[in-house]
Amino acid sequence: MRHVAVIDIGKTNAKVGVVDAVEGVEIDIATQPNVVLAGPPYPHFDLERLWSFVVDALAKHNGNYGIDAISIATHGASIALLDREGNLAAPMLDYEFAGPDELSSDYEAIRPDFQETGSPRLALGLNAGAQIYWQLHRDTGLMGRIASVVTYPQYWSFKLTGMRHTEMTSLGAHTDLWNPRQRCFSSLVHRLGIANKMAPARIAAKCTHGLNSEIAALTGLRAGIPVASGIHDSNASLYPYLLALKGAFSVVSTGTWVISFAVGGQKKDLSPERDTLLNVNAFGDPVPSARFMGGREFDLVMGDGVRQASEKDVSRVLAEQIQLYPAVDPLSGPFQGARAGWSVDESTLSDGERFAAASFYLALVTRQCLDLIGAEGPTIVEGPFARNNLFMKMLEVATARVAAGSKVSTTGTGLGAALLVSNTLKNPVEPPDKPADCNADPSYQAYARSWCHQVAMRQA
Repeated sequence: MRHVAVIDIGKTNAKVGVVDAVEGVEIDIATQPNVVLAGPPYPHFDLERLWSFVVDALAKHNGNYGIDAISIATHGASIALLDREGNLAAPMLDYEFAGPDELSSDYEAIRPDFQETGSPRLALGLNAGAQIYWQLHRDTGLMGRIASVVTYPQYWSFKLTGMRHTEMTSLGAHTDLWNPRQRCFSSLVHRLGIANKMAPARIAAKCTHGLNSEIAALTGLRAGIPVASGIHDSNASLYPYLLALKGAFSVVSTGTWVISFAVGGQKKDLSPERDTLLNVNAFGDPVPSARFMGGREFDLVMGDGVRQASEKDVSRVLAEQIQLYPAVDPLSGPFQGARAGWSVDESTLSDGERFAAASFYLALVTRQCLDLIGAEGPTIVEGPFARNNLFMKMLEVATARVAAGSKVSTTGTGLGAALLVSNTLKNPVEPPDKPADCNADPSYQAYARSWCHQVAMRQA
């Protein structure tokens, strides 16, 4: 096995990459925006367009490299409702649509508590159980059309193999549908009346099937090559580290969402009000986690501005403690409900100063997330934030622990997903070998202390 195709459907972009199993690197990638259709009947993902993209990309990659296996990772908070023929019984709702909030009080009355699911109550459709509840109530014929419920990565593996599954990392991503400590569906599936429609739950690290002949003919791939059932994208980022590292560590997966995982850290009582939760890793084990919509916040702050800062920009931001306070997105993260604000008149900032302050903001909110889940040991940052030196330096100073950017994959998920189908794939993960640079610049320490103090004052 040499080349693994990885289908990676993020909330903002869809990608199909190729991972070289010998070198342990991603060598090619095709990408396109993940489009949300406005309706009818409600905002939903354009899965037909995505499927055409996936088929075309697989064919192209196979022609260029010869694909030996396929793996899948997708964003969370999404569920596909399938009919008997395998078509969608209803369009897959966009989790940022506010429709489910219309029935929020009624849903609250039936959802399990945090102690059962480790899943906080979230707005919009961020709890997949709330999506299903709303869809069943607005479409009285839907229950009769549903033959099976599959989690989102498993929608794509179903398209490739014909096998219908749910999977534990996706079920564990604040769906309300899973009991991570007991490794079973939560009581909510019975209350929704879908217990007999939930496709069997599988462990990501232990579930593959063969590519069916119809899709092989469409793409030119060999029928029967291994196809992973699939995994939640942030857990794909975590998987290589679970295989390679010992002791306590944390992984911060960055993108539209910033999701922090603490492995082997302190025992902490998780707080749903601070957007901490129990995720589930590729082996089916619960993992304390925290999240906020950091990539989206960064885009909102920067707009079309230039995303870089000069030494002069950074020096001014540090010296004058130009600070951005949470929460730019008040619907997620450890500062839910807080109103964002600047320490200065925002209109006076250059793009470079705004970039520096926004990078420090993201690092300090990430530090808060790590504290809440009891993180210890080194912090490995996956995805685009790993290339932001200001973010990385402030995170290391603020946590007083090593913060290292991952060298795993361009996408942050490709290698982890590929490891699900390749026992021979080279895993480049190694323990960070540098000491924490916590005292190199007192201005960073002073900035972090000031920011934390100001945020506490604003909360009070």
